[in-house]
Amino acid sequence: MATEPAGNKPAAHPDAPSPGEMRRALGQFASGVTVVTGLDAEGPVGFACQSFASVSLEPPLILFCADHRGRAWPRIRRSGRFTINVLHEDQTDLCARFGSSRGAKFDGLVWEPSGWSTPSLPGVLLRVHADVQSVHTAGDHDVVIGRVLELESVCDERPMVFFRGGFGLDAAPLPVRA
Repeated sequence: MATEPAGNKPAAHPDAPSPGEMRRALGQFASGVTVVTGLDAEGPVGFACQSFASVSLEPPLILFCADHRGRAWPRIRRSGRFTINVLHEDQTDLCARFGSSRGAKFDGLVWEPSGWSTPSLPGVLLRVHADVQSVHTAGDHDVVIGRVLELESVCDERPMVFFRGGFGLDAAPLPVRA
């Protein structure tokens, strides 16, 4: 297998899928929706995130992926600690608030600091409090491995599910483009 010299980006394969094709195809995989929150000297910060998974039970590790062009993730990374707030199906307002690239996401929002000094959002299904253990660059995102400090179950509602570009499992199929 050929390798590229350090610092050189390999050329895209001519048959590689476009970003739109990736979005449509991978939209067939339903995922939960979370909000990753942190706290630094500037205050609370957070962003909506679908790419969250368990990595290891021993030691307890989780992962999420964050666009390194975003405003929130660099601040959370520097603080070294975060909370994954797992949303339930009736929290589309929180998803929209933290999924937007505009506005102050915590303005008018009631939240509490966790025992780990990270923002805990109200009424979520689960909170996973963790330290940043490692960060791996992968394309336009960072893969963040977190060491779990505490798990906090909050309520027993149904989870928010993102599927085919919409919320819930009844989302219509995405249009097929040639």
